[in-house]
Amino acid sequence: MLDVVVIGAGQAGLSAAHHLLRSGLRAWDDVVVLDANEGPGGAWRHRWDSLTLGDVHGIHDLPGLPLGTPDPAEPASRVVARYYGAYESTFDLPVLRPVAVASVEQRFEEHDGFVVTARDGRSWRTRAVVNATGTWDSPWVPHYPGIETFRGRQLHTHDFTAATDFRGRRVLVVGGGTSAAQFVLDLDRAGVETVWTARTAPRWTSRSFDQEWGRAVEASVSARTTRGLSPHSVVAATGLPLTGMYARAIRSGLLVSRGPLLRLTPAGAVLAGPGPDGRGVPAQGEADRLLDDAAHARVRVLPGHAAENGDADAWEVPVDVVLWATGFRASLGHLSRLHLREPGGGIMMGTDAVTVAKQPGLFLVGYGASASTLGATRAGRRAAQAAVRYANAAKTETEDSVEPASA
Repeated sequence: MLDVVVIGAGQAGLSAAHHLLRSGLRAWDDVVVLDANEGPGGAWRHRWDSLTLGDVHGIHDLPGLPLGTPDPAEPASRVVARYYGAYESTFDLPVLRPVAVASVEQRFEEHDGFVVTARDGRSWRTRAVVNATGTWDSPWVPHYPGIETFRGRQLHTHDFTAATDFRGRRVLVVGGGTSAAQFVLDLDRAGVETVWTARTAPRWTSRSFDQEWGRAVEASVSARTTRGLSPHSVVAATGLPLTGMYARAIRSGLLVSRGPLLRLTPAGAVLAGPGPDGRGVPAQGEADRLLDDAAHARVRVLPGHAAENGDADAWEVPVDVVLWATGFRASLGHLSRLHLREPGGGIMMGTDAVTVAKQPGLFLVGYGASASTLGATRAGRRAAQAAVRYANAAKTETEDSVEPASA
């Protein structure tokens, strides 16, 4: 019987493992970390090479080992994989891989703990579980009319490898987050023509992403998860940072949303924004102030033709590829036997943002308010402390329940 099993070796899982060992628990005897990947890096090891460290919005230090100042031109996937690998080695973290967890089940009595079972049949008994599986394995694609009949290629952020794969084709980038904005820029650098569509006006913000902002975002997300509601998307909570790189792309007429996607056709997409001539530019939120007459003149006229859309003008643009930059959902399928979902679609979390209200002994990190790398590091510490308290209490309860032998 282990004290704690940590599932996932990304930012949150490594932080939790570090603090578990600092509490006095022993690697391998009391704690193991199960990771589905072939090597260190978590979800970062799957990111495309053109996503450099300078393009991401910060990789926060893990406790006890600063990241330092790597080359911002180096792919983020390599930087993070190297950093996480060094972290595991430096602190002798008990990481087992590859171990893909299939299920977590509670035993008959609470103090009997959980059974964590891998897809290959291996299993571990543990008093507490810290789940740090993130979102990468659960890409989300919304349903639009015509999605089944579109004849071109469709892929999600999860499946993107290189912008050069799409040379000679027109790509519809769907989504209002940072991944969508980065794809538009990355594809353009590779000579690929793009059309950006977002469900609403882009949520650009000039607010500084400082600690005060971080606390406000965490409070906003926690207000939902403590009521059992599903977390908002990242961009809904944080907004899009209106950095100099993005501002230049907006002024150039490139990084401009062409309005909501209404439906797909076998060879294209119908948008509500371009109007009856392919020239229209709908509201761009805070970026509207950057779009003067000269910038508007630089926005590419969309090919295609006017499309029927009831009373509204719409434009059908031919596209070869649909890139769904529409985000991810929490990867929690292996917890389904615990029946954690609330009517609001989420999991009800305690006020510490890591304790699952209806499942003692289970702690979620990288979920809700701890989905960012900064939040994940903090949540790892809180989850470790709570898991140690719970495991110690469970051991005491077990010992007290055992009757002494007769003299």
